[in-house]
Amino acid sequence: MASDPVQELADEPVDHRFKGLPPDAQAAGLTVGQLAAQRRDLHTGGFTTPVLTLDADALEHNLAALGTYAARHDLAFAPHGKTCMSPQLFRRQLEHGAVGITAAVPHQVRVYRAFGIERIFLANELVDPVSLRWIADELASDPDFRFICYVDSVRGVQLMDRALKGHPARIDVVVEVAAGEGARTGARTDDDCRAVADAVAATDTLHLIGVAGYEAEVPDADPARVEAYLRRLTGLAVEFDKAGRFAADLNEIVVSAGGSAWFDAVAEVFAEIPELSRPVLRLLRSGAYVSHDHGWYTRLTPFNRHPEEGGLRPAFRLWTQVVSRPSPTQAFVNAGKRDIAYDLGLPQAEVVRDPLTGEQRPATGVRVVKLSDQHAWLETDSADDVQVGDWVALGMSHPCTIFEKWQLIPVVEADGTVTDFVRTFF
Repeated sequence: MASDPVQELADEPVDHRFKGLPPDAQAAGLTVGQLAAQRRDLHTGGFTTPVLTLDADALEHNLAALGTYAARHDLAFAPHGKTCMSPQLFRRQLEHGAVGITAAVPHQVRVYRAFGIERIFLANELVDPVSLRWIADELASDPDFRFICYVDSVRGVQLMDRALKGHPARIDVVVEVAAGEGARTGARTDDDCRAVADAVAATDTLHLIGVAGYEAEVPDADPARVEAYLRRLTGLAVEFDKAGRFAADLNEIVVSAGGSAWFDAVAEVFAEIPELSRPVLRLLRSGAYVSHDHGWYTRLTPFNRHPEEGGLRPAFRLWTQVVSRPSPTQAFVNAGKRDIAYDLGLPQAEVVRDPLTGEQRPATGVRVVKLSDQHAWLETDSADDVQVGDWVALGMSHPCTIFEKWQLIPVVEADGTVTDFVRTFF
């Protein structure tokens, strides 16, 4: 029977690599799976602070919400794996209808392949010859593996072609259409896109199968500007098809977009794509939905505009502990920049737990005002808001930079029972 690398993650020993786990579990020689099977309480089962947790119910809700949304709108879904870099969550995303996983860099592709991901969309132009040849070898050795990446320049196409010369595998590519002047990557003008497509056609190593882009990079993005960009992208797909620019042996044409802020616009515009010479794979790539957050994406999610379509729940909670209370208006907890995502704003104090009584209450009057490397600075309205030893749960913005700071994350039921652990590979 073939081994399952995802299931084998449960066989890792509990040790010093993983922050917040019970020291007695390491002393007893427990594996991650054995610790999960004990169903310990987060607060009384030996876990130490700071410790990042994922809410089991919120996680399952979010996985189902986007899977349902994509199916309802006839979108194929390849969520961006850079958000969590967790093979366990990739598997659950696939179980909820995803057709593959999106990557940003070659290292992520290698992680995906190590855990059996068969369909990978690399949302970048790939010009590193070592990585290109490794991917070509993977394609040649595994007939079930499908890989797609961006091209956005004639020079990039030339470099890719040079790296792949003589290799039997051809790499599927899509032209990345830039979201406008001053945006991030992508061919800036329609003529640039045509030139890139023609450069691909001149090679025998690359296979043009579609167009793609990232609508969140539209300058001064609003619904009208985003939809205009997406219609430009789909219009190029129609033009390329009519002009015969796509590979002749293609089974489907790929049109892809969609971060976590505008997937409603993607659904609307992609539904307007006319019938082409081959079926169209309308590919959505949202990734931050899996955990959602307590700030940035809470404000940006398209479900705010379309509540009838569903919604997402913040799944993260970072439990910290008050280690100093030098004045009635100031306190310090034992987590800082090494533990907390802060690129999109400071965390929010959500809950205070009294370690003596187990009582939990809203963190009313408690605010995070500054971060040091290993401390968060709290401002409080009164001397009674927190005491030394209290556990303070923080909510944070930006799932991508929350996940990356933690290698093993407890999954917690509503009653505080830890039932699983999510492993990350950044």
